[in-house]
Amino acid sequence: MAVADRNTRTARRPDEPDLAAVRLWKDALDHLRVRINREGFDTWLAVTDVRSLSASAIELEVPNSFFADWITQHYLGEIRAVLRELVGRDLSVSFRARDAADARALRRGRAAVPNPPRNGTGRLRTRYTFDCFVVGESNRFACAAARSVAEHPGATYNPLFIYGGVGLGKTHLVHAIGNHALSLRPELRVYYVPAETFFLELIRAIEKNTRLDFKSKYRALDLLLMDDVHYLVGKERLQEEVFHIFNTLHDSGSQIVFTCDRPPKEIPTLEERLASRLGSGLVVDIGPPDLEMRIAILKQKAAREEQELPHDVALYIASRVKSNIRELEGSLVRLLALSSLTDRPLSVELAEETLKDLLAQVPSVTPDAVIEAAAKSWGVTAADIRSNRRTQQLALARQVAMYLIRKNLGLSLKEIGLCFGGKDHTTVMHAVDKVERLRIEDEPFAARLRKLDSGISRGQAVS
Repeated sequence: MAVADRNTRTARRPDEPDLAAVRLWKDALDHLRVRINREGFDTWLAVTDVRSLSASAIELEVPNSFFADWITQHYLGEIRAVLRELVGRDLSVSFRARDAADARALRRGRAAVPNPPRNGTGRLRTRYTFDCFVVGESNRFACAAARSVAEHPGATYNPLFIYGGVGLGKTHLVHAIGNHALSLRPELRVYYVPAETFFLELIRAIEKNTRLDFKSKYRALDLLLMDDVHYLVGKERLQEEVFHIFNTLHDSGSQIVFTCDRPPKEIPTLEERLASRLGSGLVVDIGPPDLEMRIAILKQKAAREEQELPHDVALYIASRVKSNIRELEGSLVRLLALSSLTDRPLSVELAEETLKDLLAQVPSVTPDAVIEAAAKSWGVTAADIRSNRRTQQLALARQVAMYLIRKNLGLSLKEIGLCFGGKDHTTVMHAVDKVERLRIEDEPFAARLRKLDSGISRGQAVS
């Protein structure tokens, strides 16, 4: 009886995956869940199943070919890395669509995705290029500096330090630098590394007594791209290694690029000598995109997915997701996924349905709220800002409010003028230009502006 029960339990249909495959993919999903943002995991990976597993390959089932394309483009590297950790070897990954027509198209198009060559480029993401980086007023200077560095590494702006909030395009830019530099000079030794990965490499080198190899690897580079250096906070040993590697590379004429969520002087507990090195070249910031730029980002991303995004849908999303490009693109991803799964056309109604949970969490910033916040920061009243009085302090507060309304709400110059009692659009233009110039030239003013803008972005200026 026991044997019969065991045979019954283990019996499966020919097209069902075996238990080992199911367990492996369950473990892989558990690992991926903590590596990938929740929205991305729930939308794209939680709906996958494993179909087959061999010594060298795994086949995954997805809803349709759109999912297969998206996962291949955005998550395949993480999937391979997790599988390598779990089974101790590389597995090629292929997809099977649940939809029969999509399944046939996938079999015709690609039986399996090969493992990428290990070319020493430090996990550069080839999809991040300057051509697909949308340029606007908030990132124009940073993009120009990044392109100059890519074309002349070590000759201009060394080091280049790019800072800005989460999801504004810093990582995209550093990958674009590496990809463009290699396209011009394939012999360059380019390495991209997040500061956290750098820390883990250092720990492994200490444990295995291979610190000399660790140092030699980095000191031989022509172009080092280090992401998220705010991770250095509180790690003295790590800061010391970065300091010495920086000196070696800089002295040899190699290019160094850093990204961070704040300028070097504002990174807490950072050694003064390292802060001085980080800020010794060109320091540029990336700000949140304005309305026109957000619409352009959405349309370009939709085009890359071979989707035509109606303007009214792009405007609906862009006018509601304002401060974070990653959230903006994530909103579009959810919309495209729902459209694909339900076979419904892209429309404002579908966007409202798709994004209602996300948008319910996003505070609605108004011009009045921005004016109130600027008035409080500069020690005046909102009524004073809207008046025609022209004291120096009041004029600057008014100009800051105009600048932040333009930046956060993307209103036209004429619309902003109406918020201030019908000011002429040239007055608003002058205000925006003046604040932007002060932001670049006056660091104390820039820090004050960032603090105010951050409060507005977090919803602390909501009416």
